[in-house]
Amino acid sequence: MIVTRLELIDFRNYREAAFDFHPGITAVVGLNGQGKTNLAEAMAYLATLDSFRGAPTEALVRVGCDVAVVRATVLHADGREVLVELEITRQGRSRVQVNRQRLGRTRELLGVMRVTVFSPDDLALVKGGPTERRRFLDDTLVALAVKYDAMRLELDRIVRQRNVLLKQCGGRLNDETEATLDVWDAKLADVGDRFGHARAVLVARLTPMVAEAYDQLADRPSTVDLRYEPMWRQRGLVAALADSRTDDVRRGVSTVGPHRDDVELFIGGLPARTHASQGEQRSLALALRLGAHRLVAERAGSVPVLVLDDVLSELDPLRSASLLRHLPAGQVVLTTAGVLPEAAHPDAIVRIAEGAIAS
Repeated sequence: MIVTRLELIDFRNYREAAFDFHPGITAVVGLNGQGKTNLAEAMAYLATLDSFRGAPTEALVRVGCDVAVVRATVLHADGREVLVELEITRQGRSRVQVNRQRLGRTRELLGVMRVTVFSPDDLALVKGGPTERRRFLDDTLVALAVKYDAMRLELDRIVRQRNVLLKQCGGRLNDETEATLDVWDAKLADVGDRFGHARAVLVARLTPMVAEAYDQLADRPSTVDLRYEPMWRQRGLVAALADSRTDDVRRGVSTVGPHRDDVELFIGGLPARTHASQGEQRSLALALRLGAHRLVAERAGSVPVLVLDDVLSELDPLRSASLLRHLPAGQVVLTTAGVLPEAAHPDAIVRIAEGAIAS
């Protein structure tokens, strides 16, 4: 999968700009604050309908404007050329077209274009709390098969409804609310068990790929491990919810299930979050993205576009050189505010200044 052209209108700091990309490595170069990350964000937003910076929709529209347009021409491995257009509004729903045909639902765009992004904020995958790691797993599942997006949304809906009921209980159950809670428990167990199984299979497949990517970055053998072992999966979610019911009613919140899970990360048998150095943590965060990128490429049948936003500033010279030597096959967009190292060898260089291509 290759993005051959990207057009931006009133997106972030871009008034109007068009970028032509090459199949290999495109380096996007410019000083800080000129729009490099905005370009990366636009490309990823077309694939995920989500900002990897966690920005709300209105922040994507240029100040003083009501609508932003992101348009990309995507060449698939089978030779098909697809035109993807997204109209982002400050208020209301965004509108999506694929080959000039409007989609009934915005989320039908998922899977049309695949992009893997690494940004400096990804250090939170290792140093942060469980939320970021759950999101990483679930985003990877969606990239592998769009059906997991619907499953994730359904899981979130059930947990919200169950929490509303628990809060309404006021710490006590009567026959009516207990019967209603039984219904929500059954729904949560059904979706939760299936989603937990999907996560477990994903982690098993992902672990050797992440370990290999980390070894390549570190340029030496290491022992990297990912563990997804929530206690509720040992007995099933039905039993776990029954055991936690008294505590859930008392606290007014669902304390057990996929929405509370974590993925433990280890380097050399020690927890990476607390025992790894800053350099090791950054390398592991990047290895997580590279491992997921490889898995999606192998399982989904098309290689996602790899966007590395300011990655060279996050790594020491040794690891930067190792990354550039082991870049995966396919299209790579590399942004940097610094001087490109000799090992980069980009196929094209795009210079950005104040939201425009610099001459």
